[in-house]
Amino acid sequence: MRVHVIGAGLAGLSAAVALAARGIPVELSEAAAQAGGRCRSYHDARLGMVIDNGNHLVLSGNAAVGRYLRAIGAEDRLTGPARPDFAFLDLRSGEDWTLRPNAGPLPWWVLHPGRRVPGTQPRDYLALAALTRRHPGQRIGEVLACRGPLWERLLQPFLLAALNTEPEEGAADLAGAVIRETLARGGGASLPRIAHPSLAAAFVDPALARLRQAGATIRLGRRLRGLDLDGERVVALAFADGTVPLAPEDALVLAVPPWVAQDLLPGLTAPDTFRAILNGHFRLAPPPGAPRMLGLIGGTAEWVFAFPDRLSVTVSAADSLLDMETETLTARLWRDVATAHHLPGPPPPCRIVKEKRATFAATPAQEARRPPARTRWRNLFLAGDWTATGLPATIEGALRSGETAAALAQALPQRAREAVPA
Repeated sequence: MRVHVIGAGLAGLSAAVALAARGIPVELSEAAAQAGGRCRSYHDARLGMVIDNGNHLVLSGNAAVGRYLRAIGAEDRLTGPARPDFAFLDLRSGEDWTLRPNAGPLPWWVLHPGRRVPGTQPRDYLALAALTRRHPGQRIGEVLACRGPLWERLLQPFLLAALNTEPEEGAADLAGAVIRETLARGGGASLPRIAHPSLAAAFVDPALARLRQAGATIRLGRRLRGLDLDGERVVALAFADGTVPLAPEDALVLAVPPWVAQDLLPGLTAPDTFRAILNGHFRLAPPPGAPRMLGLIGGTAEWVFAFPDRLSVTVSAADSLLDMETETLTARLWRDVATAHHLPGPPPPCRIVKEKRATFAATPAQEARRPPARTRWRNLFLAGDWTATGLPATIEGALRSGETAAALAQALPQRAREAVPA
């Protein structure tokens, strides 16, 4: 048995790593010249440093992230605070605060004014409990009153970052899934974790090294142009450099973007509406004492990340900013960063990175279009954060989808044997 994994983003890498760990021969093919997909790192000539395409945050409660990093020997590649402290600044009023959930699942922190959001009362946090219940097909705006200090100063920025969709329009079940696995389990499951020294060093390079060590074949710059479908099976893969037949026991994990999957598979229903993410990287070391991550309220910039050699900004659901002139956009982002960190002068050298189709729109309508990993072709399985993971389009969801597809592919020979009449 051999499993072909198409796509070396995190979903494809997760599937390939899981299969290789079980001793299954893997051939990993990626159309781009480098692995990682949207979680990639590169040397930027303008800044003279290695940067990530975006600031991808995970939380300590992300179980699939932990399993994946252990499997590739990169448990030490995430950094973050020892306590679940989240710093915020309201740019309009100048008020700053730090959200400090306690470690355990019993949320006594909401009773302490110094730990909760300013202007809120303990009863306001019942909104979190409301979201943890199931609300099939409903928008967050149908479940919560999207107003007030808790909404404006915590839920709106948190859910915007998690869903990459305006929270009022977001799927309540996706928001609830995130909260159930993090905040609802306590601060111990909500510790922010950032890749160090880069996304590639944490999630990509160790995975490729582990795959090579396991004997997997890795082909970068190899585009899949089509699938030869015969009844219930995929019988051949048509690459730009030639056609590869599949043996009866072989399997295929398709870990490509949804629009690519729809081109390859007739009749596939998949998300078809997307949201952008914008990042700005400023070549300036953060001032002493700057929080590693700072949430901003009331500006263009939403989160500011302090790296040793740069300050990086993330804006979610950033479609309205994509056509803005780079100089204007840089000035707007820098104004927020400079205000937050008391930095004088004009913007330092900056790189703006726009990811137009960063994630699917996390609305109920798009959630309903997410396909399962299993397809009507018995040797073909889907992986990607856009498949039906039960989570928004996150690193955690991508890695889980790879695990699911790998388990289905591994079970293929057994299912084939069971289908043969005795």
